Amino acid sequence: MTSVLVVDGANVVGARPDGWWKDRAGAAERLHDALLHADVPHDRIVLVLEGQAKQGVRAGGPPSLRVVHAVRDGDSEIRRQAILAAEAGHDVTVVTADRALAANVAPAHVVGPSWLLDRMG
Repeated sequence: MTSVLVVDGANVVGARPDGWWKDRAGAAERLHDALLHADVPHDRIVLVLEGQAKQGVRAGGPPSLRVVHAVRDGDSEIRRQAILAAEAGHDVTVVTADRALAANVAPAHVVGPSWLLDRMG
């Protein structure tokens, strides 16, 4: 079974107080670059970006690390990506600390940003 990691980009970036708010596009780009080398046990990664962060990384990319730009809000797009992956028969994990979002992505597993940050070095 293919495993898919859906990343709440805003939530992961916001987990580190490194000045990301001064350059949201740059923070998204750094997250994307770190995900290229992340040691995660998943076959595919879907990075969901919203707002100004979308300017940092183009939408698309290979299945191993695909970037999705949220049309409306990030939470709706993260839920949509988790549902699409689950309906395709994939094992889905969502990375977020947003409790409301975490409660609405079943049957996906949910891990916090620190889980991912620890695997990105």
